[in-house]
Amino acid sequence: MTSTSSENRAFSAAELGTLVVMAWSGEAPDGDMPYLLAYTLGDGTAGPEGSTRAVEALLENNGLPVGGELVDGATKPSLPVSLLVESGHAVVSMTGFNAQCAPPPEWLAAVGERGFAYFVFTTRPWPEAEPGKPVDPQALADFAGATETLDAAAHVVLPARSLRG
Repeated sequence: MTSTSSENRAFSAAELGTLVVMAWSGEAPDGDMPYLLAYTLGDGTAGPEGSTRAVEALLENNGLPVGGELVDGATKPSLPVSLLVESGHAVVSMTGFNAQCAPPPEWLAAVGERGFAYFVFTTRPWPEAEPGKPVDPQALADFAGATETLDAAAHVVLPARSLRG
C-alpha cells in the first residue's frame, strides 16, 4: 500500500530569492514549440542552496515532481498551476508564485497555434540571467538544455487560457 503525504513543506518567500520566468520558442518537427523557463537567481536569504530547497518545496507543495515525469495539465484539471496569455503577456500562477513576462511574437504565435506551453521550473539557480537584462541565446540554450537544469526541474504541459475564453 502506498500513501501520499498531504503535508506542505515549509519555506519562506525570502528563501526563494528572485524568481524569473522567461519565454522562448524553439523548432520542433511539427512547428515551433513555446517554452517557459522559471528559475531562481539563488539570491535568497539562505544563499543558492537555500533557494534550491525553497523552490523544491514550492514545486512539491503544488504537486509538481522534480526530476520526475511530465505532468500534462490538460488531463489534470485540479492542477494548481495555470497559464494566462493576454495582451501580449504570459502569466504563470500557482500557490506561492505568480510571475508575468512579455514573450516574443513567435512565442505568442506558437502558443496560439498549440494551445499550450511547455513549462520547465528548475530548482537550479541561474544568477547570471537577471530580470531586465538581455540573455544571450546561446547562454539560454546552454542553461535550459543542461542535464543539471532538466533533472532538477518540474516539467509541465501547461494549457494556455485567455480572458476571452
